[in-house]
Amino acid sequence: EIGFITTMEVVASAPGKVLLTGGYLVLERPNAGLVLSTNARFYAIVKPFHDDVKPESWAWSWMDLKLTSPQLSREILYKMSMKNLTLQRISSRDSKNPFVEQAVQYCVAAAHAKLDKDKKDILEKRLLQGLDITILGANEFYSYRDQLVARGLPLTPEALVALPPFSSITFNANNANGGGCKPEVAKTGLGSSAAMTTAVVAALLHYLGVVDLSALTRDQRQENDSDPDLDLVHKIAQASHCIAQGKVGSGFDVSSAVYGSQRYVRFSPEVLSSAQIAGVGILLREVVVDVMDGKWDHEITKFSLPPRMTLLLGEPGSGGSSTPSMVGAVKGWQKSDPEKSRYIWTKLSETNSLLEKQLNKLSELAEEQGETYERVINRCSIYKSDKWMEQSVGPSEKAIVEALKGARNAMLEIRSHMRQMGEAAGVPIEPESQTRLLDAAMDMEGVLLAGIPGAGGFDAVFALTLGDASSRLAEAWSSLNVLALPIREDPQGVLLESGDPRLQQITSGISAANIQ
Repeated sequence: EIGFITTMEVVASAPGKVLLTGGYLVLERPNAGLVLSTNARFYAIVKPFHDDVKPESWAWSWMDLKLTSPQLSREILYKMSMKNLTLQRISSRDSKNPFVEQAVQYCVAAAHAKLDKDKKDILEKRLLQGLDITILGANEFYSYRDQLVARGLPLTPEALVALPPFSSITFNANNANGGGCKPEVAKTGLGSSAAMTTAVVAALLHYLGVVDLSALTRDQRQENDSDPDLDLVHKIAQASHCIAQGKVGSGFDVSSAVYGSQRYVRFSPEVLSSAQIAGVGILLREVVVDVMDGKWDHEITKFSLPPRMTLLLGEPGSGGSSTPSMVGAVKGWQKSDPEKSRYIWTKLSETNSLLEKQLNKLSELAEEQGETYERVINRCSIYKSDKWMEQSVGPSEKAIVEALKGARNAMLEIRSHMRQMGEAAGVPIEPESQTRLLDAAMDMEGVLLAGIPGAGGFDAVFALTLGDASSRLAEAWSSLNVLALPIREDPQGVLLESGDPRLQQITSGISAANIQ
């Protein structure tokens, strides 16, 4: 039962992601993608805009909304029609945030649809106080390469960790499309819009009393298999994100922002068909019921990295490639050459499953033979992969090395099929510069595998390293002008935070000491 507290403030956070396998394929059922959530988090802070509700409030028909993003030095003011749930920007500057706008409209509509009569009064009051929403993204979502270079700092994770948390965001200076268009924020490809949308939806639904997320804190988030409140956050976040994007994507980035690391199979896009054709106004109240009651058929299976394995993400510094255009090119190629594309997709799907199987096997072996597993991983962490087998003694050690080699070989095959697809479709899924970088990484001591996350391109590279090998790889990357980001896997999804992260100085990076 929510009491009506005027000073209430809700802070929720949601993680960014790295798609290890399933680039392109995850767009189509029943292909799976392996997605890891990370320690880079997006925060949403929701509190009342006015301390009290003025009795003469003509605002019975309008609600005030303020959206602040300190990192962009931006503040947008809106009025929301209480009847139609439509938003009107009243600040003159031309900036907008379609993701948060959709999230607010969908959350308020969901509150109207879900809450009983007795809670409706509280909802009305809470809405009449207006909403004050602040959004903050961890530095790791954005590219600070240029800032490090400009300050004469080294391209190392330690230099990034030393930046103040929630630093102001730089824009891509070299705008290829001429000076006329808006500059783009330089990003690292962790899915900032999905994490932001999810954090806003979670904070708002909790604030409005539609869900209770109080069990989802940093100390006590349980792994319960199905939580109807989380499921509702997921549906509303998927709908808001798709409408804001103007297309129904695969949804893996929102799903991992809600539930954390997982094996994901997408939902059938039809579940959002009414949302896509919805006009404005009263319709939204009907649409939100459709979305909440729809036949969501996505599949989420628990998955996370085996113990003593570290995810390392590198930013080669070529400004990010545009995912939509690459996806468009691949879809075009599928239409023009259905036979070859089906062949490559089948192969990719098989090798993706193979990698998943080997990683799951390693997790099992770690559980069954803790000490042996630990010993093998530590030993392999100081040798190149071609020496792993000769360093192992006895059948149980050899079985662990076989699974390591199996995972490695699966990744090499995945990369080869991804390159074939890129060549056939005429897009740089694994460009030559990235191939050289990945091959060099895979040839280092203690590196299990390396690849291109998500849709590929020039954006980023990832590696999985064994034991303490990640700091060596980070140094090697730095000498090749690749910035290793202070990001690691964190399997937790959406969380309720105890307060404003700026006051607690939650740095989502790792302290420099931990990197060593």
